[in-house]
Amino acid sequence: NYKKIITINKKKLNLLDQDKTFKFLKKNKPDVVIIAAAKVGGILNNNVNRAQFIYENTTIQNNLIHGSYISKAKKLIFLGSSCIYPKLSKQPMKEEYLLSGKLEETNEPYAIAKIHGVKMCESYNKQYNTNFISLMPSSLYGSNDNYNLQNSHVIPALLKKIFLAKKQKKKTLKIWGSGKPKREFLCVDDLAKFVVRIISLNPKKKLINVGYGKEISIGKLAFMIKKIIGYTGKITFDKQKPDGVKRKLLDSKYAKTLGFKVKTNLEDGLRKTFKEKFLR
Repeated sequence: NYKKIITINKKKLNLLDQDKTFKFLKKNKPDVVIIAAAKVGGILNNNVNRAQFIYENTTIQNNLIHGSYISKAKKLIFLGSSCIYPKLSKQPMKEEYLLSGKLEETNEPYAIAKIHGVKMCESYNKQYNTNFISLMPSSLYGSNDNYNLQNSHVIPALLKKIFLAKKQKKKTLKIWGSGKPKREFLCVDDLAKFVVRIISLNPKKKLINVGYGKEISIGKLAFMIKKIIGYTGKITFDKQKPDGVKRKLLDSKYAKTLGFKVKTNLEDGLRKTFKEKFLR
């Protein structure tokens, strides 16, 4: 029911350019700003391009958060990541566990950038009485994800690798890591519905976890995707490659009090994502 949704292609507006970002926000004067823009990637990309990850993410956030303040936006929703929590955090991870321990080394620059965004929103709320909210989702997936094998996240990478292995009739497929780490995956559609809901709410807590509520090992995930795609070859694991953190399960109790609901079962969501991306 929103009459004017303001978007712009990144080719027309580079969010790393402060002057142009400020001018865009001042000209359009949005009531609500949703920050979904970020430089993201899997373990390899995070670890190799550390400087780019911390520079680009903090710069985008600085420009959009401060730009929203000076253009007098009534509300801002900043989308972060579950990697903001400590490497050895208690599970499930509560919002108050932020900054209670060391971060995972492989994605530390990205995590620090996202923590910076959370703390920037918090600081503006305290000093300027703004209404800036930080949502921390678990790992997301969906058909419009990045499927580049060099810099994608685990679900798009597995979908593409296993699909190609079937197509090329490979007898075996090696997957990065031991397969033992557990992750929590949320369909992007379920997050999007909650973001829309948050626009009309004024939650007391401004840092809010948003997760699926269940975790699955990377190994079991791979075999689930193998079954969905119908690949009959053997899957093996390259234990020489890093795993990242062992577990990342969010405590999303507060989000549920605000009406957050998981409507997409993981297997159903993966099946839908595969069909939309690879069988069109």
